[in-house]
Order: sequence, then structure tokens, then C-alpha cells
Amino acid sequence: MDYLLDLINQYFQNESYTRVVFVALAAAAALAFAASLMVLVNSLVSPFENRKRGLTKSSIAGTGGNVGAGNRVIESLDPLAEALLPKRKKDSVKVREKLTHAGFRSESAVKDFYAIRILLFVVLFVVVLSSGGFFSEISTQQVFSYAVASAVGGYLLPSFVLEKLAANRIKTIHSSFPDALDLLVVCVESGLGLTASLQRVAQELDVSHPELSEELNLVNVEIRAGVHRVDALKNLAYRTGVDDIKGLVALLDQAMRFGGSVADTLRVYSEEFRDKRMQRAEELAAKIGTKMIFPLTFCLWPGFFLVAVGPAILKVLEVFGR
Repeated sequence: MDYLLDLINQYFQNESYTRVVFVALAAAAALAFAASLMVLVNSLVSPFENRKRGLTKSSIAGTGGNVGAGNRVIESLDPLAEALLPKRKKDSVKVREKLTHAGFRSESAVKDFYAIRILLFVVLFVVVLSSGGFFSEISTQQVFSYAVASAVGGYLLPSFVLEKLAANRIKTIHSSFPDALDLLVVCVESGLGLTASLQRVAQELDVSHPELSEELNLVNVEIRAGVHRVDALKNLAYRTGVDDIKGLVALLDQAMRFGGSVADTLRVYSEEFRDKRMQRAEELAAKIGTKMIFPLTFCLWPGFFLVAVGPAILKVLEVFGR
């Protein structure tokens, strides 16, 4: 231990900074030891899960896929992330919902999310703390403050990225939903059943709207697996997070429950949805006049003032100058 302290002190030439680095290394070693111990206990307690994970990896490798080094690091942190999962079920459900909206539907998505948080927290803290030795003009307290700030930023960064990914995917699916709805109306009114219509629409949207096509394919897979059509459609609304799809599923549920016509229901909802789109467009158009006040005032009006009034002002100044 004394040799390690001397080695660190020779490198940084600062006793207080040496203590901070030594404490950080000790904490990282303790964290690695705890994670390794948890992995070992998990493999001993649940050999079936370990065997199943190994067979899954081998099947992925046999089909041409491979698990990268980053994935292996994240998987090694899964036991520690599982221990740090929120105790309240409501928080875990909210994170699961956000991950589902962003397109991450695996069983270990929540654990991987918290594992990435832990990894970024530790890596950024160690990197900033270690790089402080190359800047002699920065004090030890400042380096430690920067390391803590970067670690906190690394812990919060996955949540920000997840929010952006979920919002972008919801926006993409929402913009592609009118095309899918029109195709669904045409297919149902031409005589196809609802399941066959969903499958046909998924095939047609495979190139233009791959996200919605993937979700519709999942609906077809669930129906073929034995899930009721209404439950499969409710799962679609949950996975996408689009309010318009939730409204469509509610109408289809009522039509199937009370014996109504699915084609008429889709036609009515398509007309209402088209009216809503028109009203939304009219609302945006009505706001343009108010939004144009600021660019007209601060950008166009000064230029117009210079062009229109500038020569007259120059003539007046010239007359007064004489």
C-alpha cells in the first residue's frame, strides 16, 4: 500500500491529490469486488438462468450475430444495476414504459439502462480525476469538483437521451399513422378481416414507415400466438405511446364487444382523424401571424427602415452639415 501511495505521489507530485486518487481507486476496487461477488453468487444460486443465457448467446453467434465488448460489460453490471433498481414499482414501470416507447423491449432493458448509468458515472469520474494531473494550474479541489459534476452528468445523461429517443419515435409513428389508417380502411372495406388487414398494412409500410410496420407485425405475431385481438391492439397502443392509436383501439374494442361493424368504425374514425388533422393545421396557421411579429420586428423592419428612411436621413445630415 505504501508503494502504491509513493507511486501515485511521484506521478502527481501533490499529497492531497494523491489521497483523493487513492480513495477513488480503493472505491473502484471495492465496487468491482462487490460486482464480481454478486455475479458469482447469482451464477451459483441460479444455474438455470446462467445456462439459458449461455445457450442464447451461442444461438446468436450461430446466426451470425455477436455480442460486443460493451454489451458484455453492461451484462456484467446487471446484478449491481438490479440491486440499484428503484424500490417503488411505479418508478420502475415508468422507466419500462419510456424504454418501450423508445423501442427497447427486452426483458433486461431496465437493468441495462441502470447499468449504463452506473458505467458512465464511474468512467467519467475516473477519467476526469485522472486527467487532472496533466493540468498543473488546476487545484485538487477544482479537479475533484469537475469529476463529481461530470459523474452526475453521466448519471443523468441516459435519462435525457432516453426522453429524446422516445419522443422522436412517438413523433415518427404519429406521422405515419394516417397512411396506415387509410390503408387499413381500404383493406377492411375490400373484404379482408382485421388480422389480415393488419398484416397487409404492415407489409405495405415496411419501406416507407418501418417503425409502425414493426409494431403491426408484432400485433400479428401476438394474435397468431393466441393473444386476443383487443389485447394485442392494447399492447400496440402501450408500446407506441400515441394517443390516436389508443383512441382507435378503444373504438375497435367497443365495436367488437357490442357487435358493431369494424369497417364502419374505421371509416368514422378515419374521417374524425382527418378532421382533427385539419383543425390542427388551421390552429398552426392561425398562430403564424403572432409568431411572425418577432422576426418582422427584429429582422425585417430594421432593414426596411434603413433602405426607406436612410437616404432621407443622410440628406438631412448633409444639409445641417452645410
